[in-house]
Amino acid sequence: MTPLPRFVLASASPARLRTLRAAGLDPQVDVSGVDESTVTGPAADVALTLAVRKAMAVAARQPDALVLGCDSVLELDGQAMGKPVDAAEAVARWRRMRAASGVLHTGHALVDTRSGRQRAAVASTVVHFADVDDDEITAYVATGEPLLVAGAFTVDGRGAAFVAGIEGDHTNVIGVSLPLLRRLVDELGIRYVDLWTRRGPATT
Repeated sequence: MTPLPRFVLASASPARLRTLRAAGLDPQVDVSGVDESTVTGPAADVALTLAVRKAMAVAARQPDALVLGCDSVLELDGQAMGKPVDAAEAVARWRRMRAASGVLHTGHALVDTRSGRQRAAVASTVVHFADVDDDEITAYVATGEPLLVAGAFTVDGRGAAFVAGIEGDHTNVIGVSLPLLRRLVDELGIRYVDLWTRRGPATT
């Protein structure tokens, strides 16, 4: 039997790591260091490009590994929105988002460094935001949470109360679509369920 590659997550996102661990995976973490500010364009394209760049950057230094790169971007009224740069932007963002709907795009890129084979795709989920008031927005931004995540919201933290509903895969909104990951792993000729037995250090 061919040994399984080490599973490596090219992301510093605690939410992605928690989601993967809850799903029975325990990747090694190797943060890519890719500059996200250099990529512009449609939200889905930005998410995919950054995911590929992150995966490739880490793959270059991780032999015998299956490297996963991810990046999430919120599309609101046709505009791509990553992490807000400061609290003022987060407040302004939420005033636009409340009682509105957006699409959370997460790019996924997998690289098998043993063979050089690659797969990449985007998962998209519609997010409906609650009609929160200014005081709620101010209180939420004051927690600091919106400054750490794409789109300035979470569904696995304090921001969950401000999300009225979603259409699509909820794990994608957290930052990694498990159904899409399973498909990409399968396309590389690896059984997704075999990765459940892989255990490694959580950080490098």
